[in-house]
Amino acid sequence: MSQSVKTQGKLSSFFEVLVQSLKGNEVDLTSISIKRAIILLAIPMMLEMAMESVFALVDLYFVGHLENSSHAIQTVGLTESVLTIIYSLAVGLSMAATAVVARRIGEKNPEAAAKAGMQTIVIAVAINILISIAGLIYARDILLLMGASTETAAHGTTFVRIMMGGSIIIVLLFLINGIFRGAGNAAIAMRSLWIANIANIILCPIFINGLGPIPAFGLTGAAIATTIGRGLGVTYQVYNLFNGKNALKNRISQFIPDFEQIKAIVKIAAPAIFQFIIASCSWVFLAELVATTGGDEGSAGYQTALRLMMFFLLPAWGLSNAAATLVGQNLGAGHIDRAEQSVFQTLKYIIIFMAVVSVVFLTCGHLFASFFTSDAKVIEIASRALKILSIGFVIYGSAMVFSSAFNGAGDTWTPTKINVFAFWLFQIPLAYFLAKYLDMGPTGVFIAIPTAEAGIAVAAFILFKKGKWKKTMV
Repeated sequence: MSQSVKTQGKLSSFFEVLVQSLKGNEVDLTSISIKRAIILLAIPMMLEMAMESVFALVDLYFVGHLENSSHAIQTVGLTESVLTIIYSLAVGLSMAATAVVARRIGEKNPEAAAKAGMQTIVIAVAINILISIAGLIYARDILLLMGASTETAAHGTTFVRIMMGGSIIIVLLFLINGIFRGAGNAAIAMRSLWIANIANIILCPIFINGLGPIPAFGLTGAAIATTIGRGLGVTYQVYNLFNGKNALKNRISQFIPDFEQIKAIVKIAAPAIFQFIIASCSWVFLAELVATTGGDEGSAGYQTALRLMMFFLLPAWGLSNAAATLVGQNLGAGHIDRAEQSVFQTLKYIIIFMAVVSVVFLTCGHLFASFFTSDAKVIEIASRALKILSIGFVIYGSAMVFSSAFNGAGDTWTPTKINVFAFWLFQIPLAYFLAKYLDMGPTGVFIAIPTAEAGIAVAAFILFKKGKWKKTMV
């Protein structure tokens, strides 16, 4: 009887925390239990990142059923590979925003936290104007550079122009969510992605296939729908920044450039951006290597596998982001031991999550791939990729947690140095050797990915235990 009461009590407590995490009620994350703090942050963060991955999957599903679907799938995949460089800018800036905002919140200084967030937005807008212009002008050349055939480039130029021309929306969506995560309000970040995705899911079939007076734009329609959906998400974020109902005390005057603070933010953001550009450029190279050794079908299969993989890796990244916020806020509050404990508790949760995902992909990978395309060769390559990649999922998750911990502390150089070695000096040469010299083609690329990630996880763990991150000033 007493066991039953205890079980009911635990369930009741869990659902209480679940509801609280989805509502986004503000709590002092530096004083409640670590497990409760992780759950309050992780649930909305995982749902937020799951929603981010849905963007690519929704586009992939609808364009995968168009005529000449291999060209459409390849265009979406290659464009996403290029956009990962823009994502790197967005994620790097959001990491800096999370680190600084979390540290100021931990110090109980919401005014300074709000100003830091606004100055990061100023930096993002200034940089992204140049990127958008380049994307509009060189869209076709970008696809050809990525290894797309002339026919695929002709199909996808307008798609790339819209996606890269509207890239400021992508950057703001990531960045503002990073500000809210640093403040400990992950629920607002989650809801902004819900809004963006619901709009995308509704608009994608309308703009791709046409409805009433709206013509069928085909592949281009996916870009239109995605950009509008993300734009609505950013609108919701901006409303919440200035409605006065959260811990951040934002004002329009905080957008006036403060060059001293901008310099301090750039000092954290620059290596963080470089950190993700290193990884992104590696993925771009691997995508090009698969396209040249596996042809259109090999490329389409690889891109399908990546989109499916990211659907589960992004929620894991959301879970790891809980460690970033807790490390930042606890360092700000002077609770160094608690910051370290938060990382290892998060690590336990992510290992369990990724182990389950590995089993799912090892057993059902071909079924997931067949949902997005009916091309038997594409399904076969995607299934093979998923089986090889999923072997390293637990390793990916572990590496994410330690990298997030470094970034949350403001020590963005450590994971950057790890990425330089693991991706550029090891993964790329290994993939090239296996694919070209051993004539393994795309399979060689698939093998190189989890191999490099294992090295990242080991190096990150060793450096984390050394503890230099605990002394980082932001």
